[in-house]
Amino acid sequence: MSLEKNTLPAGAEAVVNAILTRRSCRNYLPQFPEESLIDQIVEAGTYAASGKSKQPWRIIVIRDAATQTRIRQANASFLKADVADPFYGAPVYLLVVSERENPNHVYDGTLVLGNMMLCAHALGLASCWINRAREMFDQPEWQAWLREIGLEGDFEGIGFLALGYAAGDPSPRKPRRECVVKV
Repeated sequence: MSLEKNTLPAGAEAVVNAILTRRSCRNYLPQFPEESLIDQIVEAGTYAASGKSKQPWRIIVIRDAATQTRIRQANASFLKADVADPFYGAPVYLLVVSERENPNHVYDGTLVLGNMMLCAHALGLASCWINRAREMFDQPEWQAWLREIGLEGDFEGIGFLALGYAAGDPSPRKPRRECVVKV
């Protein structure tokens, strides 16, 4: 089955369009998205599939400038290159952490991030998955920060989303690699 519009079942076009047209954004306007849009994106994340529906994740919305600065600096410290802002100027960060004791916590948290990226795109916002959450939240100071904001337990950082309005057009879609084997 092709993903061309004329071959899609009724109702599937919007979902497939979001999948085919979403791009990572690396340049954001400073304008904060409306709170209702952020809430919808976070809610979409909570509908991600999870092993035995355990939903081991927590989603943290980070809008506070001082906290963002601290996160940017910590995140950049794991990079080999000198990068001042690994979040590309995004006004909002979404952080997904997941209960480390759950055997599916990484997979489940990854699906949360995927859902949120697709929802953000469908709502007219841009996003970019930012790595190094695991490295950050393996540090005692970041586990302490989680406790400071009310999360008790042992959580692994899964990933961040930079979120906001794109400043400019997204990069063109790269051709898909040959990666399917049928047996």
